[in-house]
Amino acid sequence: MFEQADLEEIRSAKRAWEEETLEPVLERFGERRETFTTDTEGQEVKRLYTPEDIEDFDYEEDLGYPGEEPYTRGVYPTMYRGRLWTMRQYAGMGTAAETNERFQYLLDEGQTGLSMAFDLPTQMGHDSDDPMAAGEVGKTGVAIDSLRDMERVFEGIPLDEVSTSMTINAPASVLLAMYIAVGDQQGVDRSELRGTIQNDVLKEYIARNTYIYPPEPSMRIITDIFAFCAEETPKFNTISISGYHIREAGSTAAQEIAFTLADGIEYVEAALEAGLDVDEFAPQLSFFFAAYNNIFEEVAKFRAARRLWADIMAERFGAENPKSRQLKFHTQTAGSTLTAQQIENNVVRVAYQALAAVLGGTQSLHTNGKDEALSIPTEQSVRTALRTQQILAHESGVADTIDPLGGSYYVERLTDDLEAQARGILDEIEDRGGMLRAIENQWVQRQIQDVAFERQREQEAGERIIVGVNEFTTDDDEHVDIEEVSEEEERKQQRSLAAVREERDDEAVDAALAALEEAARGEENLMPSIVDAVKTYATTGEICDALREVFGEYQPGASV
Repeated sequence: MFEQADLEEIRSAKRAWEEETLEPVLERFGERRETFTTDTEGQEVKRLYTPEDIEDFDYEEDLGYPGEEPYTRGVYPTMYRGRLWTMRQYAGMGTAAETNERFQYLLDEGQTGLSMAFDLPTQMGHDSDDPMAAGEVGKTGVAIDSLRDMERVFEGIPLDEVSTSMTINAPASVLLAMYIAVGDQQGVDRSELRGTIQNDVLKEYIARNTYIYPPEPSMRIITDIFAFCAEETPKFNTISISGYHIREAGSTAAQEIAFTLADGIEYVEAALEAGLDVDEFAPQLSFFFAAYNNIFEEVAKFRAARRLWADIMAERFGAENPKSRQLKFHTQTAGSTLTAQQIENNVVRVAYQALAAVLGGTQSLHTNGKDEALSIPTEQSVRTALRTQQILAHESGVADTIDPLGGSYYVERLTDDLEAQARGILDEIEDRGGMLRAIENQWVQRQIQDVAFERQREQEAGERIIVGVNEFTTDDDEHVDIEEVSEEEERKQQRSLAAVREERDDEAVDAALAALEEAARGEENLMPSIVDAVKTYATTGEICDALREVFGEYQPGASV
C-alpha cells in the first residue's frame, strides 16, 4: 500500500519528531505510566502508530469494501446507512404474562427486536413443579413449561412483524418448536418467522454448564435443527455461536475469537457429516460476541473475526454462496464489567461498550441495564439501556458512515494482530485433535481460567483500575430498587402448569412422546416429532425427559 521511499521518509520524520519534539517533553513531564497495554491481551500499545506499522497492508486483500470479501468493513454494502442494527433488550421475567407486558412496553418504547431470557429450570429442561426447580422458577428469566406459556408471552404480538432471539441451548429444539407452533396458530407462514435460537451446546461444556445430553446426541439435535429450518424457516438463524459466555468466563479477545470460531467449525463439520450441503445451512449460522470497555480492541476483534471466518468458510469448507462466508453477529455489552458499587457508573460502561459494538459493525445489540449486577433489570433501567442505543443511532453520527475507523493505523494493526493471535490458537486446537477433544481434555477451560485468575490478581493488586471498586470509591450506601420474583409467583406458575395437564388430551401427549422416543432411537429428523409433541401441550420437561430416556445426561468428566 505504501511505497518504500514514502515509508523511509515517514520513519525519518518520526525519528526527528521523537528527538526534537517528544524527548524534551518526556524528560520534563514523563508519561502516566511506563507501559500501556490492551485490555485483555496485555499487548503493548505503542505511543504512536504510523504507516510503518501496517507497511504490508493490502487494501483489497485486508480491507476491501463493505458487503464484499473479506468483510472486514461489514457484511452489508450500506450497513447502518441502509438499516440500523436491531435493538434488542434481553427480557424474560417470572411468568409468561409478565414477560408479555415487558415485551409490549419495549416495543412501544421503540425496540426493534425481542430477546427472550429463560429461567434456569427451563434452560435445564425441567418443569416448574419438578423438585429440581424449587426456588428457581422465574428467577433468571421466564418459565416456559408448555405451549400455553409461549402463547401468553406472544399474545398480541404478531410473529410476522418481530424478530425474536431466544437464549436457550440444550432445550433449544423444544422452545423453537413452541415458537413455530405459536406462528402456526397466528397463521404466519413459517418461511416468514425471523429470529435466532442460541442452540450452542459446546460453549455450555466450556463456560456455562447448562447442558443436558452428552455431546454426540446434542450435535445430532443441532444438525436436525439446521436441516429442518433450512426447509421450514429459512429466515430463522438456527444457532448463535457464542463467544459472549467464553469472554465472560475470563478469556482474552483473541481467545474469544478463536474458541468461538473453533466451535463454529465443529458445527459445520457435524452438519456436513450429517449429509447437509454447506451452502444450504451456513447462511443461517450467526454468532454472539461480548463488547468490553477497550473500544479499539473490541472494534478490531469484530473486524478480525469477520475476516477470519470468511477465509475459513472459503478455504476449509469450500462455501460458494457469499452469505455462507459472512459472519453476522449479535453483541451484548459485558455483564461481568457491571459493578454493584456505584451502579450509575454502569450506564457509562454500557454506552462505551455499545459504541464499540456499533463501530465494529454488529447486526444487533443488547445493552445491559445498570442494575443487572444485582437482579433482573427494572423497567426504568431497561428504558435507559434502550435509550443508550437510540441516542447512539440518532444523535452520535456513528451510524452515518461505514467502518469509520477503517484505515486507522492503530485499528488496522490491532485487527491484524488479533487475527494472527486467533489463527495461532486455532492451529493449536487443530494440533490437539479439534475443539471437541480440546474441551474433553479441559485445555480450553484451563486457558480461560488462567486469564481470569490473572485479571483478578491484577484487580486486587490495584494494577487494573475498576472505577468505584478499587479506586475512586465512596462510603455511601446506595439504595437500589430491584426486581424480585416472589414465592407466590412460583406457586402461580405451578398452578398454571397443573391446569394445562388437567385440560390436555393425555392420550395424544403419550402418543406424541412415544413417537419422539422412537424417532430418537432411529435416525430421522427429530424436529417434526418435537413440534407434534409441543402442539399436544406436552411440557418442556416431558419432552426433554423423553430424549433423556434415549440419550442419557452428560456427566462432567465423561468423554466428550
